[in-house]
Parts: sequence; C-alpha cells; structure tokens
Amino acid sequence: MSGLPSRWEGVAHRVPDSLADLRGPATGVVSLPVHLAWSGLTEFDLGNRLLRMSLYRTIITGGGREDAETYLNAGILLADWPLLRRGLGPSYRKAWEGKISALG
Repeated sequence: MSGLPSRWEGVAHRVPDSLADLRGPATGVVSLPVHLAWSGLTEFDLGNRLLRMSLYRTIITGGGREDAETYLNAGILLADWPLLRRGLGPSYRKAWEGKISALG
C-alpha cells in the first residue's frame, strides 16, 4: 500500500532561484486560479496586509516555482518576510531562506 507523498517533499525545488525572478504585482487585487485557491478566498487586495499575507502564504505553501514567480513581488516579500515567515512551517522557511539569502 503506497501512501500519499508528503506535502513538504520537493519544497526547495518550488523556490525561485533569486528575488529577481519574482515578477508579481506590487499593488492592486490579485485573483488566483483554481489550482491555488480552490476553497475560500480567490481575490486578494495587496493594500490589505492580512489579505496580502494570506496570498503569499497560499503561494509559498501551495504553489510551484512558476506561481511564485508570477504572483510574488520581491519588494513586498522582503518587507513582509519577518512576519510572514512566522506563519510558515519550518521546511518552507528553511527552503526559502536557504535559497534566497536576503531572506535569511
């Protein structure tokens, strides 16, 4: 009997190579596709810190590298990381901080 793969398997491979790869918007409302927002909120106002944190947490924990590059903004990620990292599991923190030194 085979079990499901761990949701933390391959986390490091989902992290972009650098902050320069993050080309997401810095303002406005972001609408996520169903593969990322299959339940609950699908639109996130970047001007609202709680919604922005929820969006970033959704992308980091549930998205792939392409999703991170499309929806995350380097400047916002850097500014919000000290608080955002607290809401992530240790494997996500280690993967992101290990690959993008500016976050560590």
